Amino acid sequence: MTERKGKSYTLDAREEELGGLDTWPKILRWNCERYGDGKIAMRYKDFGIWKPYTWKDYYENAKYLALGLLSLDFEPGDKIIIIGDNAPQWYYAELAAQANHGASVGIYTDLTPPEIKYIAEDSEIKFAVVEDQEQADKFLQIEGELPLLKRVIYWDPKGLDHYDEPILAFFGDVLEMGREYERLHPGLFEQNVDSGKGDDICALVYTSGTTGAAPKGAMHSYNTMRVGAENHLRLDMWQEDDDVVSYLPPAWMTEQWYSIGCMLISGATLNFPEKPETTQSDIREIGPNLVFYGAGMWEALAAMVQARMLDSSLLKRFTFNALVPIGHKMATLKFEGKPNLFWKALYGLAWLALFRPLRSMLGMSHIRICYTAGSLLSPDALKFWHALKLPLKSLYGSTEGCCSAGALSDNIKLGTCGPPMRGCEIRITDEREIIIRTGGLFRGYYRVPEKTAEVVKDGWFYSGDGGFLDEDGQLVFLDRLKDMGRTATGAIYAPQYIESRLKFSPFISNAMVIGGEDKDFLSVVIIIDYENVGRWAESHHIAYTTFTDLSQKTEVYGLVGKEIERVNRGLPQGARVTKFVDLHKELDPDEAELTRTRKLRRKFLSERYKDLIDFIYSGKEEFGVEAKVRYRDGREGVVRTTIKIKEVGE
Repeated sequence: MTERKGKSYTLDAREEELGGLDTWPKILRWNCERYGDGKIAMRYKDFGIWKPYTWKDYYENAKYLALGLLSLDFEPGDKIIIIGDNAPQWYYAELAAQANHGASVGIYTDLTPPEIKYIAEDSEIKFAVVEDQEQADKFLQIEGELPLLKRVIYWDPKGLDHYDEPILAFFGDVLEMGREYERLHPGLFEQNVDSGKGDDICALVYTSGTTGAAPKGAMHSYNTMRVGAENHLRLDMWQEDDDVVSYLPPAWMTEQWYSIGCMLISGATLNFPEKPETTQSDIREIGPNLVFYGAGMWEALAAMVQARMLDSSLLKRFTFNALVPIGHKMATLKFEGKPNLFWKALYGLAWLALFRPLRSMLGMSHIRICYTAGSLLSPDALKFWHALKLPLKSLYGSTEGCCSAGALSDNIKLGTCGPPMRGCEIRITDEREIIIRTGGLFRGYYRVPEKTAEVVKDGWFYSGDGGFLDEDGQLVFLDRLKDMGRTATGAIYAPQYIESRLKFSPFISNAMVIGGEDKDFLSVVIIIDYENVGRWAESHHIAYTTFTDLSQKTEVYGLVGKEIERVNRGLPQGARVTKFVDLHKELDPDEAELTRTRKLRRKFLSERYKDLIDFIYSGKEEFGVEAKVRYRDGREGVVRTTIKIKEVGE
């Protein structure tokens, strides 16, 4: 990417320049007036070519889409649902709805038609902006059940040319309708932008539904959104010449703060990978300055690096295994503020031999800001990335309670999410629940005030998360309060902490820890990483046919058992895993086993696999199940298999 030299800003200086502009459309217009065609706002890789979009392009696309929507009878207060992979059109649609005094409702690309129907009905949407034929088909399936729905606008026409459904409209055609509408109503768009207010509701962000309950639409105004964005910028100010990767789903609250708020305020450039599976190669081309991944993605990347080492030469494997512990040790000393000359010298050699080339290979040579959020990141993963000199930090936030805790880069502390951010109060109740008071608090759940009253009391948001403030005032997040437990022996455990350490292994893609006051010990259901374990099996001449077959191989149980033993060594005696099973299938959000942000739905899983869990604690060694399987040639079938129940160390 071409380097640009922009002016360096502090947040206060940038806010002074913005002069009190209080909505995203107003700030977008200001950026257009400031930069015009002279600065790139977005890049999108399409068919292998990076296409630039200037700030003028961003503004005009949002403007004419907004006017096109008005020509289709969009009214103040209407909501527009958006579904598709990260792309400029996603953001044009959100800003267009907001400019018309409406609100956006982002949803995840893998939602099924019934799930879309629920959110569309709940949020009373009248317009949908979708990416392609796949997403358009979902709406056509449920069109008759959504009487409020006026139009479905698609931005990728491939496969849709022969469709003649009246409800469909091409994105480009709606832009042309907007240009014609402006000729009839000159100045209307600008008037609408000027009359917007910071306290207007601009987005409904739906919760992930980890408890198994139906998702709820958290209402946010520009003011509440802006607090979250500014909290990020106070930790690490983005600059005009920064390149940022847009990877997180825009339906997630974090991406709203990040790629809408921070990007508009700072004037940085947003880069969209071609598709999720090309993200890593595209990142190498971008050379970004900022990256924000969920904890699972950081763990998966670390696991990928380890897995690739399994296929490398003997010398490379030896170098990696010898030098990674040096990086971990240096990271630990840095967290403790105790690096000494000996370890600095040793790490200097490890940096030149391993960590610098590895960081370059991952496309992260220019990164100066990187975050994780959404769930707990294992200490092993955090040390690994700090060994690469990446200032990765865990932040604490929620859809309802804003981004409320985070550390400056020189104050990162292992195992914490940092201190409360400016203007945010965090307290811990007697039940160890984290409660928050902040100006970024959501405005309530849409149409369910009784649910709002359950979590907001006297201005405090009761997060449902368990944790504590350490001696330095930094927040330690443990787990969802309802998931933290105590075994029959009195041992206290936090499932997510154990699971995050297990997922650092290249051979484990997911894990669910099981315990409770009616159980004498902890067990864990393991979901193997099919690709990495398959590669390991082939290198050890172990034949297999399907995921189910591979997961139940004796050798694979031995491999997984060693990974659990590794994690057990870092846990208190009573909180160690005693038994485990390798599940015969991968967990699937379409089966409600995971949320759309890939978090475990524990309650649902506990009910679905109740018989298996009972067998684990019955003393039996095997459990029979029927499983759907997909063969390598694409055929599907149903097989009966036996899941083994093993003791760790057996």
